[in-house]
Amino acid sequence: MAMDIFKITGPARLDGTINVSSSKNAALPIMAATILAGGKNTLIGLPNLSDIAVMGQLMESLGCKKQVVDGNTIFDTSVIDKPFGDYEIVRKMRAGICILGPVLARCGKVEVSMPGGCAIGYRPVDIHVRGLQEMGAKIELKNGYIVAHSNGGLKGANIFLGGAFGSSVLATANILSAAVLAKGKTIIEYAACEPEITDLANCLVKMGAKITGIGSPQLTIHGVKELKPVEYKIIPDRIEAGTFLCAAAITRGKLKLKNCRLDHLWAAVNKLRSMNVRIDEIEDGCEVECDSHIDATDLTTLPYPGFPTDLQAQFMACLSLARGNSVVTEKIFEDRFMHVPELTRMSANLRKEGPHVIISGVEKLTGAPVMASDLRASAALVVAALAAHGETIINRVYHIDRGYEKIEEKLNAVGAKIQRLSI
Repeated sequence: MAMDIFKITGPARLDGTINVSSSKNAALPIMAATILAGGKNTLIGLPNLSDIAVMGQLMESLGCKKQVVDGNTIFDTSVIDKPFGDYEIVRKMRAGICILGPVLARCGKVEVSMPGGCAIGYRPVDIHVRGLQEMGAKIELKNGYIVAHSNGGLKGANIFLGGAFGSSVLATANILSAAVLAKGKTIIEYAACEPEITDLANCLVKMGAKITGIGSPQLTIHGVKELKPVEYKIIPDRIEAGTFLCAAAITRGKLKLKNCRLDHLWAAVNKLRSMNVRIDEIEDGCEVECDSHIDATDLTTLPYPGFPTDLQAQFMACLSLARGNSVVTEKIFEDRFMHVPELTRMSANLRKEGPHVIISGVEKLTGAPVMASDLRASAALVVAALAAHGETIINRVYHIDRGYEKIEEKLNAVGAKIQRLSI
């Protein structure tokens, strides 16, 4: 079977304007949440990504009807008659589990395969299960499936969502989506505060849900009997925007990013500014420029509003060319360093010590054949390849297609030299 690769010739200097796509991580749970409002829901500007396509396939397998009109996607959830998330679909992405809460709340029963996704560390489903159980659901794990029933409907409860690795974004999305149709009041303590959860909550409110504390670690939900269909525009993708900020910095380039919200990226923006990168906010976006060297810095990934784990790999690529020594500490996913040996193949000087990577900046990176291991590692290799001398071949770019819409076209339009080839 043919597989796509990227052939990237560097170094390049990026200069121009890029439009940032809508957020994949916000879109996926919002797509699932349309199950809660029977009727025609319109989501404006969904990104053209493989993960979005898989979620659309999963929605259709439940009985939903989907159509695209003028670039917007209509999900007709009038009928949800197959409350079953099949392994062959759900295994393709982690976010497939997002249907668990909405389908259970809508249908009173659901079976969902244990999810797949990037191999970046242990991400248990016990927080999802425990939260729904506290709302009265009967759940068992059977033959690789989560089997849930809520005879008599879900009931409001006080739910603490903290786990061994902090708050869970997808668990917060599932419990929040289930709670809006539960009887009584639900309080979610230690809810994830990421902008994607705020976007989901805002969409649910527009559907008629009663939610307070949006954007905080305590969400209070008063259940309602029904929700109405909605027309909703997804927020910009902060991780895509952050990746392009890194691309501008490492190539000593100048970019204007449109449809970009810096208020979702302050931790990353602050780090880039400390690295000698200029970032100015403008109407509907920002301008970024790095016209000299990159300074070394230390960073630690933390739940929002801390530094996002989804930008750790891209920043590591940048810091490989920084003046001095940097330390990157990963506190979210214990196995999220699989890009380290690949960047080392490109002449980066990296040393992994437990949850830390010590980076000694080098004068230049060199092109090499490398292998993408997951979505954000793929982006880091693209960022590094833009500045590397010579030709870089990136294998398994299907990972990057999960989260970046036409990334090679966007970067080529501002000065990159990227070819997508099938082998």
